[in-house]
Amino acid sequence: MTPQERQQLISRYADGFAEVERALAGFPPESLSDHPIPGKWSAREIVQHLADSETTSAQRLRKLLVEDKPVITGYDQELWATRLQVQRSRDGACARRLPRRARHHTAAPRAHGRLRLGARGWHTESGRYTPEAWLTIYAAHAHGHAGQIRRLRAALGK
Repeated sequence: MTPQERQQLISRYADGFAEVERALAGFPPESLSDHPIPGKWSAREIVQHLADSETTSAQRLRKLLVEDKPVITGYDQELWATRLQVQRSRDGACARRLPRRARHHTAAPRAHGRLRLGARGWHTESGRYTPEAWLTIYAAHAHGHAGQIRRLRAALGK
């Protein structure tokens, strides 16, 4: 990965939650829990997933930055979504703030060039795991979910 490619991914990562907020702008509050696309998460569930994912991803990066050969543990996002359902039924304001703050805090070490480029870890689901792999995944993550939110709104006809 070239320094320019890395910087583009860092910028995309930093913009991820602004993109989610743009996708949520004007989304009817009464429809946030609706499932207009069978088998897909609601907008509220997507936001809650992003809160879970961002706190997990922040910890993953910190392990890569600090530890030698860390083990990065995978998690079952569907199981989390099911078992944390009580939490997910609450007001989504906290869930919308949490991932933005976690991402802002996480972007700072990379933005200042402290990325350990030679760091290597092991992900329990995908094997070899590096800061570059982490950045590639999470630079696209929020943008992908913003696209899901837009598709949900379109399916609602709103």
